[in-house]
Amino acid sequence: MEDRKTIYLCLAHMSEEGYEQKYVKEAFDTNWVVPMGPNVNAFEQSLADFANRNSDGSVLDRKIVCLSAGTAAVHLALVACGVTAGDEVCVQSFTFCASSNPITYLGAKPVFIDSERQTWNMDPDLLEKAIVERKKATGRYPKAIIPVALYGMPYDCERIMAVADRYGIPVIEDAAEGMGSRFNGRVLGTFGRFGVLSFNGNKMITTSGGGALICGSTEDADNVMWHATQARDAYPYYQHTEIGYNYRMSNVCAGIGRGQMKVLDSHISHHKHVQELYKELLKEVPGVTLHEQPDDPRYDSNFWLCAATLDPDVRIQGQDNAYKEIVRTAVGGAAGVIKSVDTAVTDCQPNDNVEALRVFMLSKRVECRPVWKPMHRQPVYADAVAYVNGVSEEIFKVGFCLPAGPCVTDDDVRYIVDCIKEAIIQ
Repeated sequence: MEDRKTIYLCLAHMSEEGYEQKYVKEAFDTNWVVPMGPNVNAFEQSLADFANRNSDGSVLDRKIVCLSAGTAAVHLALVACGVTAGDEVCVQSFTFCASSNPITYLGAKPVFIDSERQTWNMDPDLLEKAIVERKKATGRYPKAIIPVALYGMPYDCERIMAVADRYGIPVIEDAAEGMGSRFNGRVLGTFGRFGVLSFNGNKMITTSGGGALICGSTEDADNVMWHATQARDAYPYYQHTEIGYNYRMSNVCAGIGRGQMKVLDSHISHHKHVQELYKELLKEVPGVTLHEQPDDPRYDSNFWLCAATLDPDVRIQGQDNAYKEIVRTAVGGAAGVIKSVDTAVTDCQPNDNVEALRVFMLSKRVECRPVWKPMHRQPVYADAVAYVNGVSEEIFKVGFCLPAGPCVTDDDVRYIVDCIKEAIIQ
């Protein structure tokens, strides 16, 4: 197997027809190599057409603003919701840091909400408890609520929106991992005041980097656009009455996005197919449980990543050596620069068998990373308020992710499952 390709968790890929190259070439040929232009406008329209189309044939009227990153989209949504220093924002704990870090950019404070067990997403009961108790403690309601579509799985949009409406708090849906996932036939990101999309290289579609904000009104879209372009007032010279940001998407990157929209539906179908194949092949593997969407027709996940759990009593090859060596390089794909550490362990980490499985699968050229570490257990947020029930931390200790991207073939899935079986000590 020395010549086998590395099977990554999720990498978007270009359309076979080469639409991306066509639109990028147009950007260079017409000298639109700036953060505006025809590709940006067309990409926004394509995204709006997709997001506004409900499964029952009805149509919404959401506006789209393309930005430099999904993180920028979260940031600008918070700005538009009036979040300022000292405010609190309820945010899902079980997610990537990009959901909560923008809160701190504004000097505000995250209030972390744990997960309900079925979807692994924000627990509506804990959310309401947090809202009521923070009002008693601070005299003010949180300024916004950020649920997250973890690994593409829809959150309980109906209950979360009901809680938000009850207290008059705007919702910013973080659908960065959930592009194309639906709840009751409606695309995630269209329920709240804002919806966040990401086009990072590992998402359902990519612009190499980039993101977008789904806005519930033209007024919100115009406000976000203004802030994304340095908040310049309408004078023949540069005048600014608010702090703005350089967050607009490049016309070159948007060209890639236009081409990627041609394959979005096929990418979603492929991810769903891979999930079903894992379900079939893993059902007889003892101790491994695939994370599935609720048996409820309202839930329609894109299965951006396929996730599973490993029972604590399952023994894995190399388990006795887990966490014995300090990690020296970035783990998994293009993980970027990491800061060196002086210990191989922390006080909250995956079980030894999960780490052993990661290492074993890596030796087979398969990425098999842990699930997200809950943000309320991150050192940087040690002093943050958190409403927890133990669910996300429990899943973090036993959970792992399986490759599911467009480049993952049926043979790859069979190989991955065979490697998992090989890793388990009978």
